This record gives sequence, C-alpha cells and structure tokens, in this order.
Amino acid sequence: MPSGFLDHPRPIAFAHRGGAAHEPENSWRAFEHAVSLGYGYLETDLQATSDGVLLAFHDRTLDRVTSRTGRISRMSYREVSGALIAGTEPIPLLEDLLAAWPDVRFNIDLKDSPAVRPLAEVLRRTAAWDRVCVVSFSASRLRAARRAFGRQVCMAASLIGTAVVRFGGPRDPRGPHRTGPHRGPLAAQATLAPPERGPYAALAERLARTGVRCAQVPESVATESFVGRAHALGLQVHVWTVNDTAAMTGLLDIGADGIMTDETVALRDLLIRRGQWHPRPH
Repeated sequence: MPSGFLDHPRPIAFAHRGGAAHEPENSWRAFEHAVSLGYGYLETDLQATSDGVLLAFHDRTLDRVTSRTGRISRMSYREVSGALIAGTEPIPLLEDLLAAWPDVRFNIDLKDSPAVRPLAEVLRRTAAWDRVCVVSFSASRLRAARRAFGRQVCMAASLIGTAVVRFGGPRDPRGPHRTGPHRGPLAAQATLAPPERGPYAALAERLARTGVRCAQVPESVATESFVGRAHALGLQVHVWTVNDTAAMTGLLDIGADGIMTDETVALRDLLIRRGQWHPRPH
C-alpha cells in the first residue's frame, strides 16, 4: 500500500485549485475558504522557478492570471514573487500550504519537468509522503517523479494508463456499485475489492507496484463502464472539473469515488443532502 492518501470515506470532495468559483484560483484565499467549509482535500498545480522554488500555480507562464508575464521555469523566485493572482493575491508556495494545514491532503498536478526534483526535496523535508497524490498527463514525468522520490507515493494514472483502463481494462463482474436510495458508491467504510485473478491481474499488480491508486478523468470519460473497469483494477475514479449539481449527482450515482469542483459550496451542500459529506475535523 503506497500511502494513506485515499484512506478516507468516499466519495472524496476535492476543492479544484482551492475552489476557483469563489476566490482567485490557487490563491491563499481560495484554499482558506475550502478548508473553512470542511474540505480535507485540496487540488492544486505545481510549477518550479529556475532556482527550484515550488509554486502552487497552473500555467507555465504568469500571463493569464497574474499582473506579470514570463515563463516561470526561466525566472528566479525573486522575479516571480511580485506577481499577483487577479492583481491582488500572492502565489502560494507548496511548502507553506503543506505546513499551514497538517491534516489536509493535496492532490498535486505536476505541470512541468523542472518541478520533479524540488518536489521530492519538499516531501522529504515535510515528511508529507502520505498526504499527497501526484498527478500528470505525462507518463515520463510520473516515471521521473518515482525515481526522484525513491519510495512509493500515491499517484493517478497517466493519459496512457487511463486509456488502458478505458479501452483494455476488465469490466467489473459485480456491476456498478449502488447503496441506498441515491445509488451512490460503496459504503463509506468499504474498500475496493481486490481485482480477480485473470488476464488483467498482472496489469492491476503493475499499477499497484508503481503507486497508481486512482484514475482522474474528465466527465466525458467517467462513464458507468469506465468506473466498473477501474474498480475491477482496484482503482478509485475521481472526476474533474464538475461544477454542475446535476452532473455531480449523476457521477455519484454511477459510483465515482471523488469529484473535483470549483463550486465547493455546491458540492458540499449536495453531499450533505445525500448523507455523504465527510468534512475534515476542526
């Protein structure tokens, strides 16, 4: 078992970029708002400056959301530090976020290769191995991260891994999981059943050895069939970025294990109505 990141009642509610519908994306105000609502999982992105400082920031350049321009990996932290998100908010450092809420878990999208080695160093300094899930579209970037870490850390499947689940993984022989009137995912205390022996057992074991514990996919990919295939491989399914309440409901009904949203208030309220809200303890 690579980490305790997913050791939490499902469904998991992720505040996407801190909850960008309410405060500027990836800003301290966004993360603070999500934590105040009871969110125990924050989704963010990672970029590194030329001197190896890790920023919770989505784009490779400052241009779209800050008061400055330039490619982050080619700038020193001193050059970047004056940039303000939405003209008002400083860019948070990953290490500061990890320190601010020691009980909160972070889903980290590794956006660029220069961030790999600094991330390994931050996780060693903070001993936050079990509090993070590392994600990337790039399989090579995830391989580089595994080498740099030197130990297992929770990871999501790359684009290639997701395609294998989508088109080549097994169907769940038990069918979609339903509980109660909402036809939601497995009971909060349940764990995904181990994949059955068969032609895909080797794939499931290989995913487990590399730390891949989940598939994080857009709503268009998260069909009932995909969820069944992922579960049969022992993987959770987390869906991004879902801001419509009806869409959230449909995904929960077919067994999605987690939802990432900008609309953190709407997702919290929906889960409360369904009896599936599991807030972080204050």
